Amino acid sequence: MNTWILLRGLTRESGHWGDFPELLREGLPANSTLLTPDLPGNGKLFEARSPSAVADMVEHCRWALQTTGHHPPYHVLAMSLGAMVTVDWAHRYPHELRKAVLINTSLRPFNPFWQRLRPRQYGRILRLVVGRPSAQEWEEAILAMTTCHPRDPQTIVANWVQLRQSHPVTISNAWRQLRAAIRYRAPKQVPKVPMLLLNGLGDELVHPACSLTLARVWNLPLITHPTAGHDLPTDAGPWLVTQVQAWLEHSDP
Repeated sequence: MNTWILLRGLTRESGHWGDFPELLREGLPANSTLLTPDLPGNGKLFEARSPSAVADMVEHCRWALQTTGHHPPYHVLAMSLGAMVTVDWAHRYPHELRKAVLINTSLRPFNPFWQRLRPRQYGRILRLVVGRPSAQEWEEAILAMTTCHPRDPQTIVANWVQLRQSHPVTISNAWRQLRAAIRYRAPKQVPKVPMLLLNGLGDELVHPACSLTLARVWNLPLITHPTAGHDLPTDAGPWLVTQVQAWLEHSDP
């Protein structure tokens, strides 16, 4: 049996995958199990305290999966902060991961801060933090920052607003997650887990150069969507599934 773990990014939860898990499930072998756990402080765990270190997020994931009867090795597909968790996991416990797909990630020490978070978004993020926007305004801003051509954006925003209202992420948890992302420093040596990098050339949040640099330094395959943004599963879910399928078919078992 192949167990796939899907990990989201900063302050986001399993519900933000939308219909992507079902798309991916249809593209995987029939014996695959697909799980979308939340990091502490997000989603169903919104009342928990978020760790302020990526390593502690890894330990939570390992504990939660094994406690619920899902034992390694795992396949992982992750984006943003979730990709950092995956890299740390692969570095410290390589025997627990079979393969990993990293989407639009950015890692110290490979790229400067102004590529890991593009300056064009500083003003928008500041306005969100200090301006007390409504849930609707907040999610519309997130969609604008992370996507380029989402299908049915009004429905997506409505769903995201409902998620925010059902599982509100506290300011303190958001800061702890941000601190973890800022502080995390990836190993310079490539983890001993087969990895695929995917990114979108239209990413307005993280510069596409971040994935390009990581591909060069770690000698990893990189596939780039010509127009999609940071939230590649939302912008180009079917394309993403196709790339994962092709990589699985042609990579070593």
